[in-house]
Amino acid sequence: MTRGSPQMRRLANHLMVADAAARAISMTGAATAFPVIETLLPKLGALMGKGGFRALLCRALALARAEVSWLCALRVNADGVLEGWEMSRAQLTHAAFMDGRVAMLAQLLGLLEAFVGPSVMPRILDDIWPRTPGQDTALHQDFLT
Repeated sequence: MTRGSPQMRRLANHLMVADAAARAISMTGAATAFPVIETLLPKLGALMGKGGFRALLCRALALARAEVSWLCALRVNADGVLEGWEMSRAQLTHAAFMDGRVAMLAQLLGLLEAFVGPSVMPRILDDIWPRTPGQDTALHQDFLT
């Protein structure tokens, strides 16, 4: 079993919190299990194409399934969106559901870093989650060093 690195798991947790806060402030976003991944989709789709993003997401899902069994119920559709989580969500505790979300995102971030390199990864995340006024670095920067 290849578990997402502790660094990527911390970054995944952090991005989930930051993205939830941004969505709460803007009052946008439909109910979804993987909002950070859906936030990444447009940027990464532009960078590597829809097929490239879908391939990366499929590989991340395969790796995360080895960590968290309920992820076996998921599939990646043609648009690069994870489907099948609704049934699993109803049967899981909040902690188990969150563990699957973190595992999935950590694997995706690890693959992305391997694909684009550690120097490009922060720039991609900066474009999506820029620093807020008064910050010296973007919120996620501490997790990538």
